[in-house]
Amino acid sequence: MSAKAPAWPSSVEEQREAQAALAQAAKEGIHRLAIPTPFQVGRVNAYLIEDEPLTLIDSGPNSAKALDELEQALEALGHRIEDIELLVITHQHIDHFGLASILARRSGAEVAALSGLDDYLRSFREQTELDDVFAEQTMLRHGIPADVVSALRAVSASFRAWGSTVEVSRPLQDGEELQLRDHILRVLHRPGHSPSDTLFWDEERSLMMVADHLIKHISSNPLLARPLGAGRDFTGPRPHSLVTYIDSMERTRAMDVDLILPGHGHPITDHKSLIDLRMRMHERRAERIYNLMLQQPITAHEIAQDLWGNVAVTQAYLTLSEVLGHVDLLINAQLVEEQEQDGLVRFAALRTSSKNKEVQ
Repeated sequence: MSAKAPAWPSSVEEQREAQAALAQAAKEGIHRLAIPTPFQVGRVNAYLIEDEPLTLIDSGPNSAKALDELEQALEALGHRIEDIELLVITHQHIDHFGLASILARRSGAEVAALSGLDDYLRSFREQTELDDVFAEQTMLRHGIPADVVSALRAVSASFRAWGSTVEVSRPLQDGEELQLRDHILRVLHRPGHSPSDTLFWDEERSLMMVADHLIKHISSNPLLARPLGAGRDFTGPRPHSLVTYIDSMERTRAMDVDLILPGHGHPITDHKSLIDLRMRMHERRAERIYNLMLQQPITAHEIAQDLWGNVAVTQAYLTLSEVLGHVDLLINAQLVEEQEQDGLVRFAALRTSSKNKEVQ
């Protein structure tokens, strides 16, 4: 997500458009269940597909409040947790799958997730520890003070209670069809926001459930993340999350889809315009970061502090991911170079006019 998530749009017109879109989805047997989370982003959208098998896309975080409201939402539609037959997990963030273990145990539902994500979920505690090691090394390398890194690791460890280990019984492959009685969902791997982002496209109804791949009211943050399957001693090149995310967005933009159901906030009815808006935002931010580098070589954390002030400390890893993503765009455009000394990385602008290069 962006460094600070604004409130959902609340104008009468926007609310009316959202309700019309949700009513359209409900006519097709797809119901949004807005589940509370303890996180700044607010409620997470799970989707119940009334079909055979009765299918739930995402679950919400592992909390009593989330479980209670999920049960109430299901009851309002005439269902119980025990009725769920297929639980689909869209990606590895805990606000989307934290209740999966409880739901699977109570319902006996089959659990489906992208191949590769299944291993992550099976050993969730160990995997998040590896994520923290990767994040710690990345933060220290890019100028975040050690005391801030230690504090953030403690916060991250406390968040693990909102997730859970879950056994995936049905690994999904990119491009395969998830076939229900009346719905056929095409599985589309669209990494960037996370390495495991998975979209589910109902081509017949021109409708797609995208989790955090696209969100209407805020930009999805391409969080710098350890690649799926990478171990503790991962020494590969730094993942280029924003570059990957932009490629994924371009692939989504090329699709003809009438209705997109996101993981947070309101439905999206014009995804091409929204993606164009996000692309322009990334271009502007890359230009701003480039201008900061013209003065002198600078660390990614120093850039984040210039852009966001104290938020660069309280949300250090999120803002660092944002900066490094845009630095990658500048490096690819041959506008910036990376300089490392004594384990600390700084970035310096090459004295080339940005008017002669295109940030991609």
